[in-house]
Amino acid sequence: MKFYSVLNPSVRYSQFMLLSQNNQMMLLEENKGKDRLVDILAYCLMPNHFHFLLKQNMENGIEEFVRKFEISYTRYFNVKRNRRGPLLQGQFKNVLIENDSQIMQVSRYIHLNPYTSHLINDYTLLQRYDWSSFKDYITSSKSVLTSTDLISSLFIGKNVYREFVLDHADYQRRLGDIKHLIFE
Repeated sequence: MKFYSVLNPSVRYSQFMLLSQNNQMMLLEENKGKDRLVDILAYCLMPNHFHFLLKQNMENGIEEFVRKFEISYTRYFNVKRNRRGPLLQGQFKNVLIENDSQIMQVSRYIHLNPYTSHLINDYTLLQRYDWSSFKDYITSSKSVLTSTDLISSLFIGKNVYREFVLDHADYQRRLGDIKHLIFE
């Protein structure tokens, strides 16, 4: 994800993956100064879809990032599993975030997604879900992937954000359980 957030990476992704983890980290650091398509504010990867909260840094940055990410991951997965065809369900959708309240609510929605979808059954385990940025917001370790400053600035501290997310877990899950009953 971090690799494809850069407009013009200095190597191809296939070459990047051949590097040692240390050299990959060095290359990502080198790319920090380059033009970025997006900043990744929050994410959650699920078995058949994903959620991103992205800050677009240039025109069409989000579309370009998602296109590169989807194509690359689908190609990787299909080669690894000797399969063909699309991998993720549904079509790419985006929504413009217009204020701080929306960014807070969307980040909470994204971070609760594994619990809402019954992928994990105890919301206290969300902080251990490896495919989400939630732990980047509630622990003291610095994230290589997620730009946490914007959302974190809207809360007094990490525990306040943690409670903001977890206090809404059961409500969001109940909404998720009945959403199929709603007409569009």
